[in-house]
Amino acid sequence: MTQTLTLSTETVAILNQRGTPVLAVIAVKFAVCVTKMATRRRTRHALKQLEAWQLDDVGLTPKQAHDESIRVFWKA
Repeated sequence: MTQTLTLSTETVAILNQRGTPVLAVIAVKFAVCVTKMATRRRTRHALKQLEAWQLDDVGLTPKQAHDESIRVFWKA
């Protein structure tokens, strides 16, 4: 199972404190963005590999799975 990296409000508040360098805040936000895109790409690729009975288990039709799997990774 994959995990996504998300920033909680508390984490953002800590990063936005005066003592945190701007470059560090940008780097963390960039890392979160890249991680989300990689997760989308990986899960959409895995969705293409599922069989009809597996799609039925998760409540998707083959058309829905296909439509989701061809979406580009940078679109949520």
